[in-house]
Amino acid sequence: MRTFVALVLLVATAFCQPLTIEEKTKGFTPRKGFFTFWWDAAKGRLWLEIPQMDDPFIYVHSLASGLGSNPVGLDRKKLGGTRVVHFTRVGPRVLLMQRNLKFRALSQDAAERAAVEESFAQSVLFGFDVAAESAGRVLVDATDFIVRDAQGIARTLKRAKQGSFKLDRKRSVPWLAGTKAFPRNTEFEALLTFSAEDPGRHVRQTTPTPHAVTLRQHHSFVKLPPPGYQPRVFDPRAPSFSVSFADYATPLDQPLQQRWISRHRLEKKDPAAKVSEPKKPIVYYVDRGAPEPVRTALLEGARWWSEAFEAAGFKDAFRVEVMPENADPLDVRYNVINWVHRSTRGWSYGSSVTDPRTGEIIKGHVLLGSLRVRQDRLIFEGLEKRGACCGLAAPGGMDALAALDPKSDPVTVSLARLRQLSAHEVGHTLGFAHNFAASVNDRASVMDYPAPLVKVRPDGTLDFSDAYAVGIGRWDIYGVRYAYTQFAPGADEKAARNAIVEEWLAAGLHFLSDQDARSLGSAHPLAHLWDNGADAVVALRHALEVRRIALATISAKNVPDGRPRAALEETLVPAYLHHRFQLEAAAKLIGGYHYTYALRGDRQPGAIPVAPERQRAALAEVMRCLNAGQLSLPRRLLSELPPSPFGGRGATAEPFPRRTGAIFDLLAAAESAADLVLAAVLHPQRAARLAAPPADPKQLKLAEVLDTLLGSTWSAVPSKAPHLAAIQRVVKRRILDRLMNLAANPSTSADVRSLAAARLRTLRTMLENSIGGFGGSEDALRRMAHEDLSRFFVRPWSPDGQGTTLETPPGSPIGR
Repeated sequence: MRTFVALVLLVATAFCQPLTIEEKTKGFTPRKGFFTFWWDAAKGRLWLEIPQMDDPFIYVHSLASGLGSNPVGLDRKKLGGTRVVHFTRVGPRVLLMQRNLKFRALSQDAAERAAVEESFAQSVLFGFDVAAESAGRVLVDATDFIVRDAQGIARTLKRAKQGSFKLDRKRSVPWLAGTKAFPRNTEFEALLTFSAEDPGRHVRQTTPTPHAVTLRQHHSFVKLPPPGYQPRVFDPRAPSFSVSFADYATPLDQPLQQRWISRHRLEKKDPAAKVSEPKKPIVYYVDRGAPEPVRTALLEGARWWSEAFEAAGFKDAFRVEVMPENADPLDVRYNVINWVHRSTRGWSYGSSVTDPRTGEIIKGHVLLGSLRVRQDRLIFEGLEKRGACCGLAAPGGMDALAALDPKSDPVTVSLARLRQLSAHEVGHTLGFAHNFAASVNDRASVMDYPAPLVKVRPDGTLDFSDAYAVGIGRWDIYGVRYAYTQFAPGADEKAARNAIVEEWLAAGLHFLSDQDARSLGSAHPLAHLWDNGADAVVALRHALEVRRIALATISAKNVPDGRPRAALEETLVPAYLHHRFQLEAAAKLIGGYHYTYALRGDRQPGAIPVAPERQRAALAEVMRCLNAGQLSLPRRLLSELPPSPFGGRGATAEPFPRRTGAIFDLLAAAESAADLVLAAVLHPQRAARLAAPPADPKQLKLAEVLDTLLGSTWSAVPSKAPHLAAIQRVVKRRILDRLMNLAANPSTSADVRSLAAARLRTLRTMLENSIGGFGGSEDALRRMAHEDLSRFFVRPWSPDGQGTTLETPPGSPIGR
C-alpha cells in the first residue's frame, strides 16, 4: 500500500513538474539569436525563449507589405512606434511591459527614481503562459502575440473610412520568410487577413478581393545600444528632432522638461584630431527594388550628406551603398532607403528607430513613393513647348522607367528631383527637421520643399536647367556640425555648440519649420512650402509669367503619340496651377510677422509686422490672380480638350472639377483657382491679425483688404468679352460666399465678423441700386446675391444653401 501511494505521488509530481525547454521543443525547428525561438511546423505555432526576466530591450512593429494607397497610409516598410520593454514573470504568467519614459528622475537615488516610476502608469502590452523552463530560461507560445493587429491596421482603415475591418484569425498565420534571428535582434513576421462587408473606395482600387485585405506585419526585438552614447542638449534654433521627458530630479531653478536631440552614434578614432575617421561609419543602403536610373539617382543624392560630415570633422563617416542581396530592409542592422509603390502619388517619409531613453538613432528608415517621377514628368510636359515625352507617361510607364533617355531634358530634371528627395528624406533619418525658410537663402537646405526653379530665356522660352539645386546646402552643413561634431577633450561643449549657432545667425540664415509654414493662415513671411526666391512678391510675378508662357504654348503636342488626346488635361492641371504655392507664399506677407526661434540673450528680435508697403505690394500681386484674363485659357486650347475615351473615364485622380459632365469646364477650373486666392487672403487667422489694432497706423488693415477685394470685383465694370465676364461672375460669387462664411465664423474675432458683416451690408446696398443696369447673367447674379444677403441678415447662415464648393486638384506633394 505504501509503495502504491508513493508511486501515485511520484506520478502526480511528474505531471505537476513543468517540462524543460529541451523536452517541450523536441522536434521543433530552432533559430538561435538575440531571442531564440522554435517553430512547431505540425501545429503552426511559434515558441519564444526568454533568457532572463526584467532585461529591457527595444520593441518595434512595422508593415512588411502595404496596401498601396497613399490616402490610407498603410505603406510597405512603414514603421510603427518604438518602445523600451521587458518581460516580467508573475507565477505561471509572463508579462511584456513597457516602461514609461515620459517621466523620469535622472538621479543616483533609487528611492527618488522609484517615487517617479510609481507615480505614473506603465503599459502591459501582452501576457503569456509559461509552457516550459530550464535553468532560469522560460518558454512561451508567442504565436498570438505575433499574429495580432499590433500596427492598428483595422483602426487605420476605419479612420480612413475604408470599412469596418476585423482580423480573421483563420486566415492569419506566422510568416516564416520574414522571421529570423540575429545576435543583436530577432525579427518576427505574420501574414494578417482583415475582412469586412463594406470595403471603401481605396481598398477596392488596390485589393484583388476588397472584402479580404491581406498584409504582412513585422515585429522586431532589438538589443539596447551599448553604453557610451552621450546625449546632446536640444536647442530650438538648431534643426534637430528630439526626445522629450520630464525630469523630476532637476533642481528647482531648472526646467522640468528636458530635451535631447536625435542623432546616430558617431565617434572619432582620434578624438583630439581636427578630422578623424570614425570608429564605425554611418552606412545607408538603397533598396534593390529601385530600377535604374532611379537607383543611381538615389545613391548620388543621399551621398551629398558626406560633405556635411566632413565639415563636422569626420573622414569617410557617411556612406551609401546598394542593399546586399537577401538582406531584409526591416532588419535593424540596416539604414535603408526603401522604394515604395502606390496606386497614386503621395508623400515620402524619413523615420527612425530611436532609443527613447537617449535619442540615439539605431536605424534610419526612408520610404520613397515611386510615382513622384510621374508627377515631375507631368509638370514639365505642361511647361515644355513641344512636349517631347517618353514612355514613362504612357500606360505601363513604370515598367519603362529603366529605359528612360538620359539625354531627355524632362528626364534629367526628374532625376535631379529624385536626388534632392533622397537627400531630404535621409536628412530626416539623420535627425533633422524641415527648414521651410531655406529658399530665401538661395536654396540653402535640402530639408526645404523645393519648387522647380523655371527660368525665362531672353527669347521667351522656358529654361529648366537649374530646376533643382545640386548638393547639400549651407544650412544642412551647420545642422550636421551642431548635431554630430565631436568636440575636443576638455572643450566647453555648451559654448562650442552656441558658437556654431552664432555662425549661422551671423551668416543671415533662417530656420522655420512645420509649425510656422504648413497652415494657410500662418504668419511668417519667409516660411513656405514649394516656393522660390528671397522675395515672394517678385517670385509670384515670375511664376505667373512662367504660367502665361506655358498656357500660350500648351497643345495636343504635349501628349505622347499613341495616348488619348484627353490626357492633355493631366498635363494642363499643373501648368494652369503652376503659381499656386507661390501665391500662398505671397499671401503670407499680408498680416505677416517676422520672428525667430530666439533665446533670451542671443540678440534676435521678437515679432515684428511686415512693413506696410510690402503687405500692400503682396496684396496687389495676389489680386492679379483673380483677374479673369489670368483665369481664362486660350480659346483654341478648349477645343483640344475632348472627354475621356472609352475605358478611360476616371483613370486619373487629379482632373479639374467640373459641372458640365464629360465636357471640360473652364468656369469650374477658374473657380477652383480663384478660391486658392480667397482661401489665403480671407483665412480667419490672417483676418484676425489684420483686424487687431496695429502699433503703426500705416499698417494694412482688414477693412482695406476687404475694400480692395470688393472694389476690384463687384464694383468693377464687367468685361464685354462674354467668356471673361462669365469668369468674373464666378469670382464674384465665390467672394460673396467666402465673406458670408467669414462673417458667421465663430472661431474668429468679433472685429473680423463685424467688419465682414459691414462690408456685406454695403455690398447689399450697392446691389440693390445696380440691379437692372446690366441685363442678362450679370443682373441675374446680382439679384440672387442680393436675395442671399437679405436672408443672411435675417436668419442663421448656412453655407450648404449656396451650392457645393469645388475641390481644387491636389497640389502637394510636388514630385513626392
